[in-house]
Amino acid sequence: MKTLLSFVIPCYRSEETIERVINEIISVVSEREDYDYEIICVNDCSPDNVYEVLTSLCAADKKIKAINFAKNMGSHAAILAGFKYANGDYIINLDDDMQCPVPELWHLLDPIINDECDVTTANYYVKKQALWKNIGSSINNTVSSRLIGKPKHLHYENFAAAKRFVIKEIIKYDKPYPYLDGLIFRTTKRVKSVMMEERKRGDNKTTGYSFKKSFTLFVNQLTSFSVVPLRFFTVIGTIAALIGFITGVFMIIQKIVDPSVPIGYTSTVVIQLFMGGLILFGIGLLGEYVGRIYISINKAPQYVIKDTINIENRTDNPTRDVNISKVEPV
Repeated sequence: MKTLLSFVIPCYRSEETIERVINEIISVVSEREDYDYEIICVNDCSPDNVYEVLTSLCAADKKIKAINFAKNMGSHAAILAGFKYANGDYIINLDDDMQCPVPELWHLLDPIINDECDVTTANYYVKKQALWKNIGSSINNTVSSRLIGKPKHLHYENFAAAKRFVIKEIIKYDKPYPYLDGLIFRTTKRVKSVMMEERKRGDNKTTGYSFKKSFTLFVNQLTSFSVVPLRFFTVIGTIAALIGFITGVFMIIQKIVDPSVPIGYTSTVVIQLFMGGLILFGIGLLGEYVGRIYISINKAPQYVIKDTINIENRTDNPTRDVNISKVEPV
């Protein structure tokens, strides 16, 4: 029996590249006769015609499957949707823009197949992205090391593979604000990076990950899988209160010893502004936690599937499956 590989690809503004990515996957997998594939593409409500391209590809090959979101939910939600319908022994997620070096697939899978780890991720020698994203990635990596226990040297990238049991555990998370790194590292610590060269995009478009989306993902990391930020402000508040008490005692003693010492207006204002800002920031962070709890209690969806193609009908899949024989190819 052949080993089945499931490829999950979140799609957004990739009508020019997605077919090349899929063809490359098929070509690489065909190098080994004991492996088979399924490719699950998730259209994250893309503004271009990528879903029409996927419809045509699905009509030509039943192993290519498509999920169509009703609204844009972000790449992490799209990946989790693809994971839910993946049947492979090993599941690989990658981008739709040709940057992920698919020919390195076997190097990515070897540590998992040899049971050296449960998850592997690409580790690029040089990240081909804007400077602000490189800085943001470094900050994000440092913070995630503190919050979710990710090793500092490990960068979870957009080209990764995992054993089936890891994915089965991850998809149990059905709440909004998913964060893939947190889900992985709360499931297993056996994660290994594989060095490789990242490629340039296959089109002339810029990344779909804007600063707003990157910041939203960063907030998801802060608030979804750790209470460390709240504990941090507990510590800061305790230290500030202690400093305030010591300062107050010192000023009282100084005034008793030397009655001519004027009360410091400037220092008082500075302390009030600093403490006021700190308190407001802490309240805002607490509000973020409470707001997300409220939204989760109201059962906000992680994603909304409009329709699917070549996805097996399941009791846990209430969406309709498109009859591709009635769809005109593009």
